[in-house]
Amino acid sequence: MAVSIGHNQVGQFEPVYVIGEIGLNHNGDVDLAMQLIDVAAEAGAQAVKFQKRTPAISTPEHMKNTPRDTPWGQMTYLDYRYRVEFSREQYVEIGDYATFRGLDWFASPWDIPSAEFLEDLNVVAHKVASASVTDLAMLEVLASTGKPIILSTGMSTLEQIDRAVEVLGTDNLVMLHATSTYPLPPEEANLRTILTLQDRYPGVPIGYSGHERGLQISIAAVALGAVAVERHITLDRAMWGSDHAASLEPQGFQHLVRDIRIVEEAMGDGVKRVFPGELAPQAKLRRIPA
Repeated sequence: MAVSIGHNQVGQFEPVYVIGEIGLNHNGDVDLAMQLIDVAAEAGAQAVKFQKRTPAISTPEHMKNTPRDTPWGQMTYLDYRYRVEFSREQYVEIGDYATFRGLDWFASPWDIPSAEFLEDLNVVAHKVASASVTDLAMLEVLASTGKPIILSTGMSTLEQIDRAVEVLGTDNLVMLHATSTYPLPPEEANLRTILTLQDRYPGVPIGYSGHERGLQISIAAVALGAVAVERHITLDRAMWGSDHAASLEPQGFQHLVRDIRIVEEAMGDGVKRVFPGELAPQAKLRRIPA
């Protein structure tokens, strides 16, 4: 069963839905956000994703006054969170630009006011970050919008995912296998969980959200049947910020999309047949006809 997001269909036998996760890699700079939108569009992705917080609500109490060294000087973690948040006007600007570049755009709300903020902007879908799987009150708000929901499943047990699905329903749901280690070591990728989720939630399109270095694990996820792939993108992995090191630079993201398109084409339909390209070798090499 496919889920419609913007002008795209997400599901089996549809093009893999590639999401460029900008997250907070824009560092609060609209121009940088637009450059990252360009990176996603030029690579051939279908969507970009941001993160939206109301810092006073979403920042854990024990972290609010923790000192943080930033490019703007030392400040509390709470002040830093405010510093990198976009205003409504800025979101309108970057959202319009993403649409102009032919991309779907949406964000992960980290609290109920952020969910309402994004719904007011009429995003095409809502993304649930792995950290929010257990925020059932916010999930109820998202479910009430009737919009497609993309649910990441990192740092969560199957029982926690089950409770989230009970709230969200399965009719308009896309689920992403994820492991929330940054950067992700291969031994924690556990890609066979894609198959587990396919079996446990029949009819729900299952994809992959990766935080690894390199491309191999994401490509393998597609070979295992992932119908969507989300990867963080950056202009430079050495930039300041917590997610840049686990992100793909422009050329790497271009190669990822290129390789995903090759793999999805190579997967075929599973029907064994003799292809036209085999006829000449068959005539030349097969000694005993059937």
